[in-house]
Parts: sequence; C-alpha cells; structure tokens
Amino acid sequence: MTSFRIGDPELFTRNMLKLVEEGGRAMADYLARSENKGGTWSGSGDMGEAANAISEVQRVWMTDPMKAAEAQSQLMQSYMEIWNNSVRRMLGENVAPVAVPETGDNRFKDPEWSSNPYFDFWKQSYLVTTQWADNVLDQTDGIDERTRQRAEFYFRQMGSAFSPTNFPMLNPEVVRETLASNGANLVQGMANLTADMNRSGDMLKVTQTDTTAFEVGRNLAMTPGKVIYQNDILQLIQYSPTTDKVREVPIMVIPPWINKYYILDLTPAKSFVKYVVDQGFTTFLVSWVNPDERLSHKTFEDYMKEGLMQAVDAVRRETNVPKCNVLGYCVGGTLLATTLAYLAARGEDPFVSATFLTTQVDFSKAGDLLHFIDDAQLASLEEMMAERGYLDGSRMANVFNMLRPRDLIWPYIVNNYMLGKKPFPFDLLYWNQDSTRMAAANHSFYLRQFYHENKLAKGEMTMSGARLNLGKVKLPIYELATKEDHIAPAQSVFIGSRLFAGPVEFVLAGSGHIAGVVNPPDKIKYQYWTAPKAAADTLEEWTGMAREHPGSWWPHWADWLAKHSGGWTVPREPGERIGVIEAAPGSYVTAKS
Repeated sequence: MTSFRIGDPELFTRNMLKLVEEGGRAMADYLARSENKGGTWSGSGDMGEAANAISEVQRVWMTDPMKAAEAQSQLMQSYMEIWNNSVRRMLGENVAPVAVPETGDNRFKDPEWSSNPYFDFWKQSYLVTTQWADNVLDQTDGIDERTRQRAEFYFRQMGSAFSPTNFPMLNPEVVRETLASNGANLVQGMANLTADMNRSGDMLKVTQTDTTAFEVGRNLAMTPGKVIYQNDILQLIQYSPTTDKVREVPIMVIPPWINKYYILDLTPAKSFVKYVVDQGFTTFLVSWVNPDERLSHKTFEDYMKEGLMQAVDAVRRETNVPKCNVLGYCVGGTLLATTLAYLAARGEDPFVSATFLTTQVDFSKAGDLLHFIDDAQLASLEEMMAERGYLDGSRMANVFNMLRPRDLIWPYIVNNYMLGKKPFPFDLLYWNQDSTRMAAANHSFYLRQFYHENKLAKGEMTMSGARLNLGKVKLPIYELATKEDHIAPAQSVFIGSRLFAGPVEFVLAGSGHIAGVVNPPDKIKYQYWTAPKAAADTLEEWTGMAREHPGSWWPHWADWLAKHSGGWTVPREPGERIGVIEAAPGSYVTAKS
C-alpha cells in the first residue's frame, strides 16, 4: 500500500491558495458564458432534460411504496456489506469484493483501487450504485419506450460523471500526483482548464489530444491529388494514380459534412483513400465547405444539387466516363441515398454501384441521438441557429462525445485538469476536435425530416416536387454497418438496407462508427462478418447465419467494387480535362470553426 505524505507543506499551501485564486476566476468566467443561459444542446438544457426523464421514473416508483422501499433496502444492504468488508480488510482479512468493474473498464486499472481499502470502498460503492440504478430502470413498468431510453441515456451520463475516478480526493493516481508535486498538478490543471475556456465558444471544448502535433496537409490528409472543381458548397479532389493501370469506372467518395473528410485520409498507414487509389481505382472525393452565416440559406436540396450532383458532373467531364461508382459515409450516405431516390424518380441513373458506410436511411432505430431531437428541442435549436446562421461545430462534437462519456469526456478531464498533464498526440482525436459548422437551413431539414419524422423511409419526402421512394433504387449496393456504432446503430443500418430494391451486400464490421471504418488491412485489429445471399428479416437473424472473418473489410469491399468497375485502362492524372485549382487537401478543409 502506498504511503501518502506531503513533501513540502509550505509549498503545498501556496499552491492550494493559488489554485483557489485561479479557480475563482475560472468559475466567474464560466458563469458568464451563454451556455448557462439554457436552451437545447447546452449544459443547463441537458440537465433539464435529464431531470424530466428521471422524474418520470421516480413518479412510477412512488406509486408502489413497498417496491420502492425494498429497492432502497437492497442498496443499503450492499453499502453495509461493503463497509463491513472494508473493516475486515483493515484488520488483515482477505475478503471477496461485493462488486467488480466490468471487463474493459480501464477507469480502475490503478492497483490502489483494489489494494487500498479506502479507494476500494469508494470504487465498490460506486459500482453497486450504478448497478442498482440499472436494475431499478429495468424493473420500472408503466413508462413508454422513448422515456425508458431517455432515462437509460441520462443514467449513463450521471453514472459516468459521478465515478470516484473524477474526484481528486477519491482517485489514487490524482492523490499521489498531488502529494508528490505539492499540488502543482492541480495548479497546472487549472491553467489547462483556463486555456480550454479561452479557446472555447459557448460550450467548453476539453482538449483531447496534443493539437500541435498535427497539421492537415503536413502529416494528415497527405495522399497526393488536386482540387479540380469547386463551388460554394464543396471542393472536388481527384487523387493521383499510383498504379500502372487503373479501372475504367472511377469512384467518387461523399464524406459527411458534420466533420471533415480527412477521417478517410489520416496518416498514410490509416488512409482509406490511399488504399483505394493503390488498388487501381481512379478516386474522387468531396471536401465540404465549413459554412458560415453567408451560407445559412443552403438547404439539404442544395447540398444534393449543387453538391453531389455537380460533383458527379465534374467526374463525368474529367474522365469522359458516363457512369461512376459512388460511396457515401454517414450523413454523406444519407445524402447519397436521397439523391439516388430523387434521380430514380426522374428516370436518371448516373451510377454503376453505391457503397454506404455506417449510413442510416431509416431513423426509427437511430439510437441515443434521438434523445436530442423532439419538437421542443428542435424549435430551440433552430432559434439558436437563426441567430448565427449555422450550428457551431463544438455543439455537435459535444453531442457525439456524450454518446460515450466514459471514453471521450471524463478521461481527459482527469488527465488535463486533475493530473495537470497534456493529452497524448492521437490523429483520430485531433480530427474529432477539428469540428465544422452546419448551415442552418440544411441542418434543420436533416434533423426534422430524417431523424424526427423519418420521411425518407416512409416514402413521404419530396425534392423539387418529386416524391422519393428508395424502393425504386435498383443498382448494386455494398452496405457496411459496425457492431458497436453509437451514431448509426447496426440495427438501424440493417433496417434501412432492406428498403432498396437492388442487390445489397450487407457487411458487419467490428468496433464502432469510426474505428470500424478506419481499419486498415496491415493490422488485424478488428473483424468483419458476411452472410449468404439468403434474405434475413432482422439483424439478429442475419448475424445467426453470418461468418466471421479476421481483419479489415477493405479487401472484401475492393473485390466487390472491382466487379463493378470494368476493365483496365491507362492512369488518369488529376485535372487533365477540366483543369486544376490547387493541390490537395485544398483550402476548404483547413478552414477552422
């Protein structure tokens, strides 16, 4: 057991006084920020939503006092057992724990969480409390499914927040560092917090990585290419060939505009774009603009017509090939599916095949993001966007972080503000922090028409007077879902894949929304599953007949794409026909929010 002693009491006292002084300034700044004025997707707004959901659960339990008392008694008994075990341990007995962390929970990896009775007491008390809360919710009858899901979401938020790892005096690593440095870690942590607040807007942006370690175009988004076309909404990049022959049919990649495209072109070892080029495919990619108030009026339909459709026209003019393959990722895939339905309604078919990566077209099972989208929250969000003409990227990033608070929020609060350390350099987290704004009109349409009303899946959406029907989309489709996706749940992707009329190759990859997609073949990190062509009505049924494959899904997809890409031809240099504007990665992607 570690001995906890202050090295220099006088220096420790001075640092504590400095901490109080700096903390007072930071608190005054925090209270002055507009985040605390309320509203959707703000700190106080989230607290209000959480209170409403939990109050509904509490109301149900209060209708059965006997059941509520029994549940309270069970929790108290667990606390007493933990306390008695702690006393016995201090007397030298070996006692089995009442509760242990689940496999993969790295919050309690420090040995002191188990070896020191003090920290072990707080750990076990926390674990039995969160387990008890989960059981209470499971046994709550008489609430609708949406309320239950919202309560589960906010229970998870509170459970992550109230972990003893997040409190300096309850975390052995923080206590050790505080005593060893005479409190200098907390002073540095307050300086880190102040720096984050100074660079933040309305919402605090917790630094997740060393941002000085990366730069787009220097060690990220390095695949050689040229911007060959641009308009108000996008730049179109054509990548330089790396093979002595290329497939006849090119491919165009449509990333999401909710974040920046270079998630598909991180470092060379992790670059999906580089892999595609190296397989001999002439590759084009859309780099969306980071919109400001001047583009507030741009609608989802504008992103379809001025964005995707004009990019397709540029690919056609540059290659002189009448049809291309196309790939959409996340909301880029939702835009692609909408465009396919629109073109099918018009009798047009400019694509040979379509690939969807973690894409939702049916939002009935869209997961935790639905908790942020109802009439009241959307109205408040639209009012907020109307003031600026866009949604600030930090708000969307905060929502995504809240889907996985244990991994994406609290570890960095502990590391940065309590331990006083700089976060490690990590390319994916740099990209995660490099957020983009969303044009007000486009984002409002997306949230209302897709998430809230699910109009595309229902066949109720119209574009330019044309009613959209995904059942008229008959081209071959490769549909990738990821097993642990919190943004586009695999069940949601599977349900949507059944709306298309053509042949669909459904594939399930390991990990989540990002890591499951960015999974290069060189490292066998995750697996993927495929199934026979036989129809399956549910994801569970499909999984039951699926076969597991070790490694990346990329080669499997490349083989599928090759079947839809014609023969071989001479390599195409970027801009041979329509000219070059600037070198990749282009200027749109480097614009900061």
